[in-house]
Amino acid sequence: MAFDPTKPDPLDDFERRDVTLLGQTRHVFVAGQGPAVIVMTEVPCISPTVARFARWVREAGFTVYLPHLFGVDGAVPTPGATVVTVAKACVSAEFRAFAANASSPITVWLRALAAKAHAESGGPGVGAIGMCFTGNFALSMMLEKSVLAPVLSQPSLPLTNAAGMHIAPEELQVVKQRLEAENLSVLAYRFEGDAYCKAQRFAAFKQALGDRFEGRVLPDSAANPNAPTKNPHSVVTNHLIDEAGQPTRKAVDEILAFFARRLKPSA
Repeated sequence: MAFDPTKPDPLDDFERRDVTLLGQTRHVFVAGQGPAVIVMTEVPCISPTVARFARWVREAGFTVYLPHLFGVDGAVPTPGATVVTVAKACVSAEFRAFAANASSPITVWLRALAAKAHAESGGPGVGAIGMCFTGNFALSMMLEKSVLAPVLSQPSLPLTNAAGMHIAPEELQVVKQRLEAENLSVLAYRFEGDAYCKAQRFAAFKQALGDRFEGRVLPDSAANPNAPTKNPHSVVTNHLIDEAGQPTRKAVDEILAFFARRLKPSA
């Protein structure tokens, strides 16, 4: 059956678990076998295109963990839902949407989820990808030693500082030390003209992490012209063109290969 991003996704091929960590319970959708990958949704929800990406991770031989962070799971995004979700997240204690030198508190819970996922799924470690509002979170998650493959897709926080990295300086230093000591790297993606993730942010990451930061900048012409929003933004979801040879599809394949290289070294 052809993929239709305009239809709600029942997510019925995922196991819906209630996961309690650090005294907080969240729904987590889990599917697949193999080393774990945490997929953190973009706003406003776990949309059909986010779920499609999670299934690609599953089909590549990983156990995907898709935590509920906001919105209505499986719903089709609308401009109204996006505005409401961003507004709620901006005032939530779990997200520090405007902080350039601080990490969102939700990343502590996500690190605990990564540790749990590693214990359950095995392998050398865990992969993590954040998108848009959660884009920076995969970097903060490297404070959990099991996280070996962080991917930042259009990291959009802080909202009011184009060069901000949304991570506490002391955490960034720990991450940098891990990258060097363990010969790891960070993958990151953005569209050239993205209004929410600008060149200044990638430049800041590059200055902080050096060659350990591998930023990929896609031309705006690579964005799906039929996406519901015209600002080129969502590299592996709404603005992806799922056709061979398309830069966005190549990005997905590169991410899956990155996870395989870090989490399945003997494959």
